[in-house]
Amino acid sequence: MRIFQRRHRAWLHASAAFLTAAVLVSGHPTHAQQPAAPAAPATPRTTAPIDLTGTWVSVVTEEWRWRMVTPPKGDFTSIPLSDAGRVAAGKWDPATDLTCQAYGAGGLMRMPTRLNITWQGDDVIKVDSDAGQQTRLLRFGASAQPGARSLQGLSVAQWEPQGGMPGRGPVRLGGGAGGTLKVSTTNLLEGWLRRNGVAYSDATTINEYWDRVAFPNGDIWLIVTQYVTDPKYLVAEYTTSMHFKREADGSKFKPTPCRQL
Repeated sequence: MRIFQRRHRAWLHASAAFLTAAVLVSGHPTHAQQPAAPAAPATPRTTAPIDLTGTWVSVVTEEWRWRMVTPPKGDFTSIPLSDAGRVAAGKWDPATDLTCQAYGAGGLMRMPTRLNITWQGDDVIKVDSDAGQQTRLLRFGASAQPGARSLQGLSVAQWEPQGGMPGRGPVRLGGGAGGTLKVSTTNLLEGWLRRNGVAYSDATTINEYWDRVAFPNGDIWLIVTQYVTDPKYLVAEYTTSMHFKREADGSKFKPTPCRQL
């Protein structure tokens, strides 16, 4: 019996040693592992190829006479107005200069203004202007639900690879990896393309491409290229490009409300 017990203990010791060695070689513990925590879901904010946040000031280097001052009544040079568009522009009353219709999505980006761009959650980019004290919400995916028509309308955003749509958007000056933000805006109230009452209708669609460009001297620019399509007041697509320079902070951002009609 003693011989059997000695042999049994020896067998148990050998078995334990074998199992320990197997665990060390395999790297797996003898107890059950806890499942790994699931990865956080990707969002438009975490997958953004470029950073648009910060304070940006518009740099007016073209169309100065139509952007920095209010043009005279009937000046719609370079805008492809239809007959109905000409009639609408002819109804403008100079006493309504700088009313809120001039600060809708079709005219706001051409105003001399500062923009304060932030994220509102993980799927909405919030764009505040100091000129006219307007807010544009650029909504990604499921957050883009239409509501009542408004001056800023419904803006649906999506990230696109660098270069955007063929034939669309400005030349990418920054080079390297990156992308562009495409924004399509509908559900608009009638507004003005220019402060002198050159109008776009509530049937308008606005497509924009937002590009961030960094230069070797450290300057960072935002280029917004805009394509306005209006079957009522325009006979062709109206295309413009606006430039903004990033500022170090928001100390010069001073919102001024637009005038209500």
